[in-house]
Amino acid sequence: MKSFFSVLFWVFCAVQVIAQVPLKLSYQAVVRNGSNQLVLSQQVGMRISILQGSANGTPVYAETQTTITNANGLVSVEIGGGTVVIGNVASINWANGPYFIKTETDPAGGTNYTITGKSQLLSVPYALYAANAGTASGGGNFTHYIGEKFGGGVIYHLWKDSSGVEHGLIVDKSDLSVGHVWSNRDQTLIGTTAQSSWDGLSNSNAIIGQASHTSSAAALCLNSTNGGQSDWYLPSLDELSLLWHSRFNVNKTLSTINGATVLPFSAYYWSSTEFNATNSWFVYFSDGDTNETFKTSTGSVRAVRTF
Repeated sequence: MKSFFSVLFWVFCAVQVIAQVPLKLSYQAVVRNGSNQLVLSQQVGMRISILQGSANGTPVYAETQTTITNANGLVSVEIGGGTVVIGNVASINWANGPYFIKTETDPAGGTNYTITGKSQLLSVPYALYAANAGTASGGGNFTHYIGEKFGGGVIYHLWKDSSGVEHGLIVDKSDLSVGHVWSNRDQTLIGTTAQSSWDGLSNSNAIIGQASHTSSAAALCLNSTNGGQSDWYLPSLDELSLLWHSRFNVNKTLSTINGATVLPFSAYYWSSTEFNATNSWFVYFSDGDTNETFKTSTGSVRAVRTF
């Protein structure tokens, strides 16, 4: 299902402020070649882009760097410290996300980039956010917490809207399937109504609304009444990526619930986000990698709901 092994996004957590500019973000990745072998102690060339809106969004910043992997295949770079191709890190408005990191790597150290990886940037260092986005809305003092057993499942994400009302994402306690096609309609483009990176419910409704639809991962979720709830849906790409990032807290709770199943390390989970007429997006729960594959491929299905 995973057609190539990409640069693996690992950690994106630090920021330097040098006389206010430039802002630099620390980035680490494990580099593997097309044969899934670690690239060890070798000079590699990288092009790093920050994409806005989706994993195929518009690049707002890009740079190139040459670095050396360590004995474990790990590279460590500072985004903002390379040779700029387009944009300026300091001018990015982090409030206008989501943002994704795209890495293109040449294991030979040049610019013949043959390895590509994409990962969503789910949190932004506060110094970067504050520089261009002002004060974050919502604030603290949440009633609920990540990993809380609630609403038929487990809470894995929380936020507040502009009015200060608390909302959250809840994941079901068990998979609905470990081998289901995205949809029986595999040659028809649904279009923008099923291509939201963040609105899984709208995507799910668009999928089952196709003419001649008989079976889909979305239908499994929409028809579920697990936990006494009837508003489950197939998560969007962003909602699924958020779940992977909260896997530790979620699995700690799921492991204590009788009959629940933890989120497995090696599963490919379907998102509800369509890529094109024949492919849709999934998240690989081993490393959080986002990719697309044929709608007729089989993947795991776990429903989510909101409050």
